[in-house]
Amino acid sequence: MSRAPIYFVRHGETDWNAEGRLQGQRDTPLNRKGVAQAAEAGERLRGLLGDGVGALPSIASPMERTRHTMEGLRAALGLDPAGYTIDPRLREIGFGAWEGLTWKDVRRTDPARSQARDRDRWGFCPPGEGAESYAMVAERVRPLLDALDRPTLIVAHGGVARAVMVTLGTAKAEEAPHLEILQGRILVFEGGGRRWV
Repeated sequence: MSRAPIYFVRHGETDWNAEGRLQGQRDTPLNRKGVAQAAEAGERLRGLLGDGVGALPSIASPMERTRHTMEGLRAALGLDPAGYTIDPRLREIGFGAWEGLTWKDVRRTDPARSQARDRDRWGFCPPGEGAESYAMVAERVRPLLDALDRPTLIVAHGGVARAVMVTLGTAKAEEAPHLEILQGRILVFEGGGRRWV
């Protein structure tokens, strides 16, 4: 099935990103670098799409860091910062009891589960309420992706980007959890492939 292009932006940096903490579904604000990355993403979109960028439907995760990234990149483009929709299916993967910890903390305090995750990063679900596997996130975002019928801008999260890659067939389930998802850049899904801009 031929799909319309998707322009995917991971939210800008937060202090928790900088500290290597698992944010999951915790609301964390952008830091100064993250605000700059949102504007940078807007400039990259302008370079990619020119004046056509204003016609893109824009959808964001409901998390504070994604909404502020969307509003910052839209402002950098001279567009109405509020001219986008929110879709809860784009919220970040839930890390449950591990949210707020670093991976070093997780390995120290929960070594058995940490090792289980290392054996199956795609299918592993952390402990605690609201926790999800990447496979569960892929099932959550699939209906949204299947409904897109024209080029669309999405601002979401690293875990969601990995789920989108697998859902669209541009990465394998074993590979996607290991891929770096950049901030301030555009991940373009088009023509059955993916590329960073």
